[in-house]
Amino acid sequence: MNPFSSGTRLRDMIRAIRACKTAAEERAVVRKECAAIRAAINENDQDYRHRNLAKLMFIHMLGYPTHFGQMECLKLIASPGFPEKRIGYLGLMLLLDERQEVLMLVTNSVKQDLNHTNQYIVGLALCALGNICSAEMARDLAPEVERLLQFRDPNIRKKAALCSIRIIKKVPDLAENFINPVAALLKEKHHGVLITGIQLCTDLCKVSPEALEYFRKKCTDGLVRTLRDLVNSPYAPEYDIAGITDPFLHIRLLKLLRVLGQGDADASDAMNDILAQVATKTESNKNAGNAILYECVETIMSIEDNGGLRVLAINILGRFLSNRDNNIRYVALNMLMRAITVDAQAVQRHRATILECVKDSDASIRKRALELVYLLVNESNVKPLTKELVDYLEVSDQDFKGDLTAKICSIIEKFSPEKIWYIDQMLKVLTEAGNFVKDEVWHALVVVISNASDLHGYTVRALFRALQTTAEQESLVRVAVWCIGEYGDLLVNNAGMLNVEDPITVTESDAVDVVESAIKRHASDLTTKSMALIALLKLSSRFPSCSGRIKDIVVQHKGSLVLELQQRSLEFNSIIEKHQNIRSALVERMPVLDEASFGGRRASSLPNTVSTSNGTAVKLPNGVAKSSAAPLVDLLDLSDDVPAPSSSGGDFLQDLLGVDLAPATQSEGTSQAPKAGTDVLLDLLSIGSNPAQDNSVSTPDILSSAQDHKPAIASLDVLAAPSLTQASSSTASNMMDLLDGFAPAPPKPANNGPAYPSIVAFESSSLRLTFNFSKQPGNPQTTTISGTFTNLSSNVFTDFVFQAAVPKFLQLHLDPASGNSLPASGNGTITQSLKVTNSQHGKKPLVMRLRIAYKVDGKDVLEEGQINNFPRDL
Repeated sequence: MNPFSSGTRLRDMIRAIRACKTAAEERAVVRKECAAIRAAINENDQDYRHRNLAKLMFIHMLGYPTHFGQMECLKLIASPGFPEKRIGYLGLMLLLDERQEVLMLVTNSVKQDLNHTNQYIVGLALCALGNICSAEMARDLAPEVERLLQFRDPNIRKKAALCSIRIIKKVPDLAENFINPVAALLKEKHHGVLITGIQLCTDLCKVSPEALEYFRKKCTDGLVRTLRDLVNSPYAPEYDIAGITDPFLHIRLLKLLRVLGQGDADASDAMNDILAQVATKTESNKNAGNAILYECVETIMSIEDNGGLRVLAINILGRFLSNRDNNIRYVALNMLMRAITVDAQAVQRHRATILECVKDSDASIRKRALELVYLLVNESNVKPLTKELVDYLEVSDQDFKGDLTAKICSIIEKFSPEKIWYIDQMLKVLTEAGNFVKDEVWHALVVVISNASDLHGYTVRALFRALQTTAEQESLVRVAVWCIGEYGDLLVNNAGMLNVEDPITVTESDAVDVVESAIKRHASDLTTKSMALIALLKLSSRFPSCSGRIKDIVVQHKGSLVLELQQRSLEFNSIIEKHQNIRSALVERMPVLDEASFGGRRASSLPNTVSTSNGTAVKLPNGVAKSSAAPLVDLLDLSDDVPAPSSSGGDFLQDLLGVDLAPATQSEGTSQAPKAGTDVLLDLLSIGSNPAQDNSVSTPDILSSAQDHKPAIASLDVLAAPSLTQASSSTASNMMDLLDGFAPAPPKPANNGPAYPSIVAFESSSLRLTFNFSKQPGNPQTTTISGTFTNLSSNVFTDFVFQAAVPKFLQLHLDPASGNSLPASGNGTITQSLKVTNSQHGKKPLVMRLRIAYKVDGKDVLEEGQINNFPRDL
């Protein structure tokens, strides 16, 4: 016999395929076999039709196309015999799915088989319908399936119940037809029918509110009795698993009770006793028992409030945390994260066990436990929990330090009881894992230090000691260098000593040594070296005796290949050598920055999140977590493109640090306006300026203020202001002298380009935002937008923060707002400038998503909107 004829047995074809040594040989065998099957199909060979279909199913499982055999399934289903129907239905379920149009042709055959006198044929039709039923088939065959729910044979009732689950999922409108038959199934004695009936009842409750209400009233007591009988039932070997009687039925019943009890106090009261019985009588030393306990805990946490039951459930989860099985501990941590919003005090009792899980060898358990500890922190336990986490930070794995550091820093920032504790803990984190600390974290630390005037000496001494211990943590070096530059005189003079610290002896030369080592350190990046050069410039004024040595250190970088360092070196050397009369005014201590303002600006400059907080952290009740910041992608919701974050007025921190952290290059299609002399001076003074300032703006007269003996802090206030003021014409000559002959170009008359109509970009019952537009000639891609905010309500808006986001084909820059308080009833406005660069100018219009946060009588208010009405050709 031809080994590839239609008469070949299935096992012979399988042997031939398995004997192939290469994929090419296998494809050849399958190709020949498929050709023989096609020939048999064309000849309408009825004797071997079932055998050919069995071969096709095996070939289909190997991944080869078998669509040409689909009609053979229908022919076998239409056959009168059970063996042919069995192969036909098996092929139907394997070779077809609900999206195939061929499936429409089989509906009538299935309907006939559902009404067949042979219960085995009825079972075949129910199995097929439950696997590949489409919405059209469900509507056509639902009456037959509903009738079979009351069939005399329990196996048919069980299969009909399983088939009904698919039908109501495909067509939820049919759910009401199954309510009464399903209620009868819940009283079944047959195990298979009961467990499928409970699952069908659960799905009905999820898709039909009418069914849910019906089962709550009619079936809750019966289900409670069934569960009680199951819990108290004697040993039944048929359904026993590890000494637990029928855990699968246990779990199905608990899930259904959870659905019925959620949101209904009466149903919850009816099941309280049996849930307590399950929780106390189920053995926890077997996996099946743990599965039942977990479902019981989830049910207790979902139904209406019962304090005693919830404490019992949380104690069970506490026992799970001591289990050796990682899976059990992980699900317990997940459940505790949900339970903490319901009963935080009960979860707090297991704090020690949860902290041990943070130190677990399993990475997923460590991360989940860390998230749970983060939610457990409140004002009363922040100190011991932080101490435990910081102690573990010293010995934790490198791959876990990043997550652990981020959580510790967030905890310290949110729940810090006092500034000295905040500074101490942050220094410990910087010392142990400074390389894992994000920039915005140590920026915030610098702001806090600048505000804590009574702790300046304590902080700079603590940082000096920390640098003696380790200089490998980049963030620690940056904060230390900044503090030594600002408060080096306090370090040398031991000023501001606290009772908790020991005095140390530090000479001026020692302070300079620390900064010099930061510059020469091989691992230091550009930001660290730039900050160190600024610190040296400041120390040259604070320590006149070391001025010569500092000059020698600064001059070493005049030939640096890095332009930033070379420019700073030359400019600072010029200040030290030729401009000693103004040096002390230039390097005065930075003005104290407003922490609340930093919080708002920091939120608007974050690349991935948008925060509505504009001030200090909100104090929350015990263990209740703050709502997380919404992702910027969710805020946009403009397109599939990831939006470009706005670079709003967080530049003041760069002013504080004296480092221009902006990218060195600009994307294609954008051009930068020529810098006026003010930018040169600001670079010289290490004060970061907003990009592309208008050329008509002049430099503040810092020289005249110094000559008039006005306080130097006023000069720096002027420099740090968002908008520069117009100065007298004598400024140009003073600046030329300062820069050794490099005078600014004379300002050109402003030309705003073509005019565009103003628009009301956003308006609500309490707020209106108006946009005015202008463009620079020769640069059509860039649009300058002036936004004006008007308060339409009778209440004053405080802590006002405007945020905007655009798709990635646009670039957005936000200048600082003119204020953060908006007077009531239109008696004043807030203005803010935006600069938008459209890389698809002429192809795609401008579109913007905005978010406005403010406070009314101390309550946070958030407004959002999308702007689509920009003028054309922007």
